[in-house]
Amino acid sequence: MGFVSLGCPKNLVDSEVMMGLLDHAGARLTAYPEDAEILVVNTCSFIDTAKQESIDTILEMARHKTNGRAKKLIVAGCLVERYRDEILKSIPEVDAVVGTGELESILAAAGIAQPVGAASPFNIIATSAADKRSGQESLAGTHKRTAEHFHSVTPGTTDVQNEDSPKGRPEGDLREQQGRFSREEWQGAAHQLPTYLYNENTPRLLSTPRSSAYIKIAEGCDHPCTFCVIPNLRGKFRSRRFESIVAEAQQLVERGVEEITLIGQDTTCYGEDLGIKEGLATLLDALARIDGVRWLRFLYAYPNRITGRLLETIARHPNICKYLDVPLQHASPAVLKRMKRGASADIFLKTLEKVRAAVPGIALRTSFIVGFPGESLKDFEILEGFIQEAKFDWLGVFGYSDEEGSGAHVFDAKVPKRTIESRKKRLMKLQQSISKRAKQQWEGRELILLAEGESEETPLLWEGRTQFHAPEIDGKVYINDFGGLETLMPGRFYKAAITEAHDYDVVARIVSGPL
Repeated sequence: MGFVSLGCPKNLVDSEVMMGLLDHAGARLTAYPEDAEILVVNTCSFIDTAKQESIDTILEMARHKTNGRAKKLIVAGCLVERYRDEILKSIPEVDAVVGTGELESILAAAGIAQPVGAASPFNIIATSAADKRSGQESLAGTHKRTAEHFHSVTPGTTDVQNEDSPKGRPEGDLREQQGRFSREEWQGAAHQLPTYLYNENTPRLLSTPRSSAYIKIAEGCDHPCTFCVIPNLRGKFRSRRFESIVAEAQQLVERGVEEITLIGQDTTCYGEDLGIKEGLATLLDALARIDGVRWLRFLYAYPNRITGRLLETIARHPNICKYLDVPLQHASPAVLKRMKRGASADIFLKTLEKVRAAVPGIALRTSFIVGFPGESLKDFEILEGFIQEAKFDWLGVFGYSDEEGSGAHVFDAKVPKRTIESRKKRLMKLQQSISKRAKQQWEGRELILLAEGESEETPLLWEGRTQFHAPEIDGKVYINDFGGLETLMPGRFYKAAITEAHDYDVVARIVSGPL
């Protein structure tokens, strides 16, 4: 079997779970699609470019079926949630589809029998009234054990709620009543939203380098952002059990993983549906205490949930990366209001000031959307001025994608594509100059880096990352001098001196290691 995983790290974890299920059931996996009898494409459909990449990849894999060895083609992921019927109708080479909430059905889709007597490797969240009543009892016991585990791994904490049942998230219920998760406009979409959560016992086959791994700590999203369809694709927000996450982290460390990245659509909401106060901060505190975790980070922080306790936790533990990814989306109050995000440039600047004061030297990453319906030149200039003042270490800019099913899809005053592209280029040129000045400040510093391997550009260079670089997202560290070492080992940590700075990347010389 061959797998192609597209999109975000959350999607990658889903792919690793499906590969783990297949491997556990006896399938043999290959990295070469031309050698595979069964091909799986795990798709993304967040924005237009992601959808097009997914379709192009499906068609590319379909050629292995018509002209090669492949006998079966399976399409999985977010594109299936939106266009289930259309995929099967328009691409006859596709034999089966697997949505984001039915990963376990990958076995049936591949024609592989479930191991005899095997229980479901997923925790299924109750959805109907009857399911909720029956699920309350098992969840109550789980929640009580979670609280006990909190105290065992984090002595002295008083933030765990010991009620007999989870509190739930009123926001999610309210959004559902308001139609936030509606799929009525999506042809062929399954009526029931995804409700599963994988756990520490779910088979999972890592596809990341041996030293690094992701842990998905939550699934779904309850936020009302009008540009986004992820809640429609992934369902309501739901946290994994605390003890399950800690157990998985310990298992990963035993397998040689030293860098753990926590992911979720909004990791800063972690634990709210379990009645856990300051859930992410407490989880980070526990994971940072696991012997063998060298780097620990989390991705995607909602700006109004960056608490003092969270920042204090990041600052206190040396193995929690001094890195924060806060997708702000815009800075104009008028645009943010239409996005149903709230806040303004001034509020964001105060938040960034608080973050930098609490965690000196922290690297900040954000992303913005340009061309949102109704975005005026004045709105854009407010965003441009904010970027100039905020001076982010890393920044991404996306052109607005008019997604069917999103709140903004019905908005008037759409911005022309040419204007969107022009504004996007203008912001990236601004950020290029900001980044270059910032990277010049790195020259002469000695930093710990993770060596990743030979550069794709030339075998004369190696590539690596520091704690200020998230995997596969930010710039690179190019290593052109091994110091006194004959070679480096991928996945090992070294001390390096930064010798040159460029727009987004830096060049380094190894000083010592491996560490």
